[in-house]
Amino acid sequence: MNPLLKAILAGMWFEQMHPGWQAALADQKPLLDELWGSLCGLRNLAPNPDLVMAAFTDDPANVRVLILGQDPYPTPEVAIGRAFAVSDQAPIPASLRNIFAELKTDLGCLESDLPDRDLLNWQTQGVLLLNRSLTTLEGQSGAHSSLGWMEFTDSVIRRLIQRPAPLVLILWGTHAKSALRSLAPEIAAGSKRIGVVKSAHPSPLSARRGFFGSKPFSKANGLLAEMGSAPIRWLKQ
Repeated sequence: MNPLLKAILAGMWFEQMHPGWQAALADQKPLLDELWGSLCGLRNLAPNPDLVMAAFTDDPANVRVLILGQDPYPTPEVAIGRAFAVSDQAPIPASLRNIFAELKTDLGCLESDLPDRDLLNWQTQGVLLLNRSLTTLEGQSGAHSSLGWMEFTDSVIRRLIQRPAPLVLILWGTHAKSALRSLAPEIAAGSKRIGVVKSAHPSPLSARRGFFGSKPFSKANGLLAEMGSAPIRWLKQ
């Protein structure tokens, strides 16, 4: 089925989210409706319109880890609505390849233990793989960074931080770290239930400058344990 038709049948982007997200982000519906109206018909939209809200199909009450990306892969038919994840039919991009390399080093696993490249298993356990901008154009990184998506995703992050539940923030690169600068007081206020793991970005340009060897997966699980929350099973189940 045509991706746009699938999206239309599922409802506009606000309606495609889990009811828990709809309740938490009700004030963002006008913005999402505006973005839908201006973007959903674009033939070169990345990801396809039926995948844009894929990170929001599970209950937000279950979110325990937030991994923050920048914007979707601009290569056609690669982005699937979860930061860093790709279709199982797509080649593994360099950033995801480096994430998997660090996962093997961090947890001492084999190639066969790695999760599927769509990272759906992470999401179902409560890992929100969130890009700051949820769309771009094929062949153009950052094409929609000024259209309002950051207002929406900032609201998502704020809602997660304000909850009483444990949360670990995994911040890769200066963009992810700077995105949360304005929320530093709220993070500090919730320090007993909010953990932060920082390192360089996994892209080939910076992975060897602090991403490799940073052990983000074991550190995140250690923080979750300290807060009384179950660990994430990062490997293939």
